[in-house]
Parts: sequence; C-alpha cells; structure tokens
Amino acid sequence: MNSTQSTLQEKIARLRASFIAQLPKRLEEAQQQLSLLKADPCMNRVAAVELHRTFHSLKGTGYSFGFNELASIAGDAEDYTQQLLDLPDESTPPGWPDQMIGLLQELASQAQILVYTDLRNDHPLQTPFFEMNEGHPDETVKQSQQRLVYICDDELEQVTHLSYQLRCFGYQVEHFTETEDFDRAVVNKRPDAVIMDVRFPQGGTAGTDALAEIQKVTGQQLPAIVLSGRDDFEARLSAVRAGCQSYFTKPAKPLELAAALDEVMSDEPFEPYRILIVDDEPEVAQYHSLILEEAGMLVHQLSRPANVLATLQEFRPDLVLLDVYMPECTGLELSALIRQLPEYLSLPIVYLSSETDRQKQFSAMQVGVEGFITKPVIPEELVAAVALRAERMRSLRSLMVRDSLTGLYNHTTTTELIEAALSQAKRKQESLCMVMLDLDRFKDVNDTYGHVAGDQVLLALSRILRHRLRTNDIVGRYGGEEFAILLKDVTSEVAMKLIDQLREDFSRIRFSSGDKEFNCTFSAGISSFPVHTRAEELRIAADKALYQAKDKGRNQIMLDDEL
Repeated sequence: MNSTQSTLQEKIARLRASFIAQLPKRLEEAQQQLSLLKADPCMNRVAAVELHRTFHSLKGTGYSFGFNELASIAGDAEDYTQQLLDLPDESTPPGWPDQMIGLLQELASQAQILVYTDLRNDHPLQTPFFEMNEGHPDETVKQSQQRLVYICDDELEQVTHLSYQLRCFGYQVEHFTETEDFDRAVVNKRPDAVIMDVRFPQGGTAGTDALAEIQKVTGQQLPAIVLSGRDDFEARLSAVRAGCQSYFTKPAKPLELAAALDEVMSDEPFEPYRILIVDDEPEVAQYHSLILEEAGMLVHQLSRPANVLATLQEFRPDLVLLDVYMPECTGLELSALIRQLPEYLSLPIVYLSSETDRQKQFSAMQVGVEGFITKPVIPEELVAAVALRAERMRSLRSLMVRDSLTGLYNHTTTTELIEAALSQAKRKQESLCMVMLDLDRFKDVNDTYGHVAGDQVLLALSRILRHRLRTNDIVGRYGGEEFAILLKDVTSEVAMKLIDQLREDFSRIRFSSGDKEFNCTFSAGISSFPVHTRAEELRIAADKALYQAKDKGRNQIMLDDEL
C-alpha cells in the first residue's frame, strides 16, 4: 500500500470512528420516536417517517463503512417501518410493537459491540478497500506557453520553411537531419511531440524504426506525426506500427500540421470535474467525497438543502449527487426545485441512496434525474458513473459557450466573462487590458480565395491566440472576423508589446487555396482598467483605437487615446 492509499484509509477510519461515536445518541432518538408511535401508531405519522429515515440512513452508512451486521438489522427495521407507513389508518403490521422493540434492541447491542471494539482499536477494517490511479486519467500537467517539437528530416529547405511557420503558431521547434542526433536529443530532453520522415533518401535508419527504438528504451509513448514523400501502403503501415498518430505527405500545409500537433498533444489542460454532494449524513458525504477526490475531482459537500441555490451559483458543479431521504426536504423535492430554474435544466442530478425498491427508484426519477446509484457503492463504479455524466455535461456546456468554428468563447460568453473579470479586478485592485482585434480586408480573402480559405485564416488566428496567450486570459470570437481579448493583470505597455508580436508572427503565415498562396494581417486597439471602469466603456475605447489603426493603414496596433 503506497502512502496515498494509506492516508486515504486513515481518513476513512476516522469517519468510521465518528459514525460509531454518534450511534448511541441516534439510537436514543429512535427510541423516543418509537415511544411516540407506541402511544398512537395510527395518528403519529411524523414519528414513523422520521424513524424510517433513521433506519434507512443507518443501513446505507453501515454498509458504506463495512458494518454489515448493523446495516442488515437496520434494513430489517426500515422494511418493518415501511409496512407501518403503507398500512391504512388504525392498522398495524404483524408483531407490533414487539418486533420493532426487538430490532431496536439488536441495533443497540451491535452499537455496544462497535463502540467497545473501537475503544480497543482492534475492530476489523471491513470498509471496501480500493486502489485509485494517482491522478485522474485525463489530467494533464499545465503546459508551458511554448511546446517543444522535434522535426527529424533531411530535406533542409522544406523543413526550414515549415519550422518557421510552426514557430509563428507558438511552437518551439528544433530540427535534426540525422537520426543519431535526434536520438540523443530525445534522451536528453523529451519533446512534447515529434515530426519525422519514414525513411531518409540518403540512407541510414528508417525514421519510424528510430522512433520505435526510442520509445522502447525510454518506456514512453511520444506523440508522433509522420511527414514523408512516400504515400504507399508499406510506409503508412510502418508509421502505424511505430505508434504515429498522424501521417502527412510532402509538402504539408503548416496550418493542417499545427492542427494535428494540437490533437496529439492534448491542447487543453484537464479541469477537474466539479461535484456537489447533498447529504445530511456528514460521514457518508465525506466518504464519497474522498473516493471522488482521489480520482482527481473537486467536491463540495452540503448538509443543508436550503443552501443549495447559493451553492449552485458559486460552485457551478458539473453534477449533483443527492440523498433521497433528508429531514428538511427530500431528494425528490430538491430535484424538482433545481429543475424549476432554467439555467439548471441540463445539470445532471444523480440520487445516491440505499433505497433498493425499484418502484420507488422509478418514482424518484420522474422529476428529471439522470440516474440512481445504490449504497454501498463500489468506488470504481461510482467514479465511472460520475465521470461519464459530468463529461457529458461538459460537452453540452462547451457547445453552448464556444464558437463552433474556432473553439473560442462565443460573443455572449465573452461578454459575461469580461464582466466577471472586471468585477474581480475591482475587488483585487488589479489592472486589465482589453483588446479588440479585426482581420484586415477579410472580405477580399473570402471573395478572392473562397470561404473555405477564409475559415482557414480564422482558425489560424484563433490557434495563435490560444497558444500564445495565458490560460487565464479571456479570448473570444466577438463576431465575424472580430475578436475580443482580455489580458489580466498587465499594463498597457506589456499588452501592446505582446499583441504586436502576435501581429508580426501572424502576418508571416502562408495560406494556400489551390495553387495560390497569400498572407493575411490584423489590426487591433487596446484600452485598460482602471482608466475605464465599465465593461462597455472598455469595449468602446478599444474599438475606437482599432478603427484608428485601420484608418492609419491597417496591420498595426493602437492604444486608446486616454492611455
């Protein structure tokens, strides 16, 4: 058992101990409810409902923590209480009240055993043990602004041009003409991806053979793309066998090659799934939180359903896990309440309960709930079920907030994010710079080379902005060929230098349409906070500076007059 697993088991052991310590008080409260029922079993329905909830909770928590004997007795008591609730008025189940008294006595005996063994610290750890992978399988380390790409090819002139174009997209490129030099470089410093030929015309080791040997020695799979003059079956098969993810024939278009690099290098860093657990049993909620947190998820626990609306707004979960039976309001009621709000109509809600009655499960899902996970959970199944639904929510949300062509934020989302960033900057007294950016003579590009070529220009610019700007900056397609950028905690001088460098690099990218090649440029205007204190003022000032750049000849950056 590694240290991470040991720490996890220690946390679970503390939760078990807390549950055991609370058992006497909870059984005393159950005894009080039973006394009310004995006085008037037909009329005191509130006591019966509360007693049923207590037994249901003890059953689910008991099984979760491995106290199977206790959980089994609590399950029998829950079933017997349900009979009392299902019978018509003035009727009682067989054996009333002796059977209920006997079940409570059995629970008290089990509680005494657990308390005693816990004090001696020798009770067996029956909690289901599980091993989680260290880190989420999709989790990636945040990448540096410039990702390292090795190109191994002996056609110097062609690769020099390609390297130059890839550098404009924000890649750090190193070129090798000999596989021996390439081998040494990979061993000394592992690149983020490699581009290489299948075989060098001047002889020597096949590029794919060299790649396969390196991956065998290092024990690591390098993201690899083949760039070759060959287009035959054998060449492509050797690339597949070497583990190459993509294959290009020369001459390759830099934009298409950059898109392939994005794909093989997992362009976007993984953001942990955000899970909200609503359960009035703190120990059980904490237990499920530990399971999900070990899988790399971000979990928030809520014990009072009355706080759910504020928590939804602040935490913005990808999924909600709800207990069905809670004292303030049931899971059914809370689900219905959440579904009344338009912004949460698509939010996945999953019940996490020890309820096993299929009819009750079906009824509980009628308010638009995604699924029903029965306690005690198998940790791996809980992680898989939650991750699947949370990822589906992420995909749906992405379609709603992203521009379909460029993948940048759409107009509405960009505006909302800028408003939020401005509010945060005011609180923290930070500086902001807003950039309005517009492609020069873009209509001429569409008219001359066609809309497909125009889309390639938009994609190239969006790729440069994504790669060269920080992950916490806001980049959106504001409309048509216009883009909005919000740079956080930078001065106008820094913003000017950064955007002007992007302008120069973008102007050097060669686009192709059939047998024709062309370049494209952009102009931009920059405004800043706190010179302008409202989002609309920031946009208008940056827009004004942009039009000044256009009037002065395009392909340049202008600062707001007030800076």
